Amino acid sequence: MSGSANLLRLMSWLSPVFPTGAYAYSAALEQAVAAGSVTDTQTLETWLRALLEAGPQWNDAVFFAAAWRAAADAASLAEIAELAVAMTGSAERHRETVDQGTGFLDAAANWFDDGALPPRGAPLCVAVGAACGLQQIALADGLAAFLHAFVANQLQVAIRLSVTGQRGAAGLLAGLEPAIAETAARAASSSLDDLGSNTVLADIAAMQHETLKSRLFLS
Repeated sequence: MSGSANLLRLMSWLSPVFPTGAYAYSAALEQAVAAGSVTDTQTLETWLRALLEAGPQWNDAVFFAAAWRAAADAASLAEIAELAVAMTGSAERHRETVDQGTGFLDAAANWFDDGALPPRGAPLCVAVGAACGLQQIALADGLAAFLHAFVANQLQVAIRLSVTGQRGAAGLLAGLEPAIAETAARAASSSLDDLGSNTVLADIAAMQHETLKSRLFLS
């Protein structure tokens, strides 16, 4: 496909119109706000940078790249998806990535022949990575768009939780572009040996959110 066609496809797949349920999940940001770990634009930026560079989103980017490379190999994709699910650190994180992956696959089927995509139940990072690989969308472009969509959704969550307003969110999005691009570039040359994270507080927040009494989000 042409560059413009690839761009349009990525915009479609990662847009709010796609039924991935992204509006319903905060990836533990709601718990971080409730606990006082994220209180303003500065702490929000620190939180998001950590997730991108050394947290679950880094691992998702590595799995995305692996799925992109194995897009036409059903057996390898199944193994990658199994490992990605196994590395979800909490019940809500598991539900988040599997439900979003299933929503993506159901909608993305409009662009593919029957049976081309991974089966329902694949985590979101594997589902989108495989779809990009099958459509021959450049790995670096797909990764950048995937990570950008995550950050944009997190900023929408922050607006709903009154951590920042739209102007503050726009400023953060501009400031985080280099981190998104750098993480995408690292992940594009990664292998499954590069998996690993050190955002322990984010993992704990994801577990604690399961018992948060008053909440807006499912994770």
